Formats: sequence, structure tokens, C-alpha cells
Amino acid sequence: MAMTEDSISTPASDLALFAVDGPIATVTLNRPTAFNAIDLSIAKRLEEIAADVEASDDIKVLVIEGAGRAFCAGGDLQTIGAAAAADKIAPVVGEMLHHYHAFIAALQRMPKIVLASVHGSAAGAGFSLAFMADLCIATEDARFTPAYAKLGVSPDGGGTVGVTAAVGPRRALQIFLAEDSFSAAQAMQWGLLVKVVPAVELKAATRELAHRLAQNAPAAIAATKMLIQRASTSPIEQQLAAERDAIIDCMHTDESRAAIEKFTRKGK
Repeated sequence: MAMTEDSISTPASDLALFAVDGPIATVTLNRPTAFNAIDLSIAKRLEEIAADVEASDDIKVLVIEGAGRAFCAGGDLQTIGAAAAADKIAPVVGEMLHHYHAFIAALQRMPKIVLASVHGSAAGAGFSLAFMADLCIATEDARFTPAYAKLGVSPDGGGTVGVTAAVGPRRALQIFLAEDSFSAAQAMQWGLLVKVVPAVELKAATRELAHRLAQNAPAAIAATKMLIQRASTSPIEQQLAAERDAIIDCMHTDESRAAIEKFTRKGK
């Protein structure tokens, strides 16, 4: 695989930084000179981080952000261009997406809330990542660029899953095939964002929202995420049975028992 200069000189652990503060973990895409474009090295690092987050019993919320001037510019076109010139698209892109899609699948699967914090540009795979996260907050000047159609390709990185779940199939087709770029205000109108804030407030607003989400009990987070993901494809009887089983399981946890006891005491 063709490697870019910063991938050669930068340790893999520095390409995506990982920090944990109580119940909140943060992944920072850290290739600012390449606008945090995804190459093989960062894809492998993200897969490792996702496995650590998924295995943790303490983490409730995972925040994904980008260093420098952009959230993520998408797949590394230098790598892809070199692969095309060498007629090695299938092995090179296949290997990169093997690891990157393992990361994306873990985000979808893990019983945590994944929050994308977007500033600058979210393009291509970065666009998909923003909306593959369970929730997305963005700055007022953020730009969302599907980019795939301009390159003559279809989406990757879970974009068809996240965007379609948020806006429906017809709007998703419009976004991927008829929209060059759109603003945070438009994304908010379409239901893709939970909040839009001034650029100087993004860090604080992201942290505030992450802490609000982390107040939820782990069992409640896991069950709610699972139920919502299945809602559109499960028959009503199956979904209601899953709701019944999940709420009973949640009620058996110490957090729920304490909350119910506190509530009932108030009523006396």
C-alpha cells in the first residue's frame, strides 16, 4: 500500500488519539495536515480503539472529533490514486475498508452512545462517519459533502445506514446523488444533527451533551440503542416482545431499582 509521508513518520497511536474521562471516551482523528483523511494506518488504529471501548464496562459515551481545521476529509485520495495507478484498487481499498468497516460496525454494535463532534469539513467517509454515529453535533460553519458521486463511486463507511435511518430512502438518494455540499443549518433541518453551535462553543457543548448522555444507566443506553436500531425492520409483535424483555432486564439493575425507589418515596 502507498503510504503518505505523515503515516510513515507518525506512530500509529498518534494518528487517532484516545482519552477516557470517567464514563466519557474521546477519539480524536489526528492527521491535521491531511484533514484527517482515512488511510490504512488510521483505520487499523480506529479498529483497535473501538475494541477497547466496546470491551469497557465503564465507558458510556464515545465522542469522535477531528484535530486541526476539519473533522474528516474522507478516504485518503493519495493512497487510492496510487492504488488505481498500480491497478491494485481491490487489494488496497479492500484491506483499508476491512479495518475501517470493523471500526464502523463496532460503533453500531457497541452498547454505548456514539457522538460525532463536527467542525470544518465532513466529506466522503468523514461525512458517513458523522452520521453513522448515534448523534451528531456541529458548528454553524460546518460543511457536509457526500463527495462520492463526484468521484463516480457509491458510499462507504456506513453512510447508507446512518443517513437513511435519519432521513429515509428518498432523501438519502437526494443527499448522495444530488447534493454537492450542504450547511449545518440544512443538516439540522433534515434531522441529521442534534445541535448546532458557534465554533468557539463546540468543545464545551459537546462535553455538556456527552455528560448529559452519560447520566443514563448503562443498561438503559444499551437496550434503547438496540431497540431503536431494530424498530424499522422488526414485526410489531417481535418489537413489543423485545421491549418487554428489555425493560424487565433494566428494572433488575441496581440503577433502576434505586431510581424507582427514589421516585416512589417522593410520592408519599
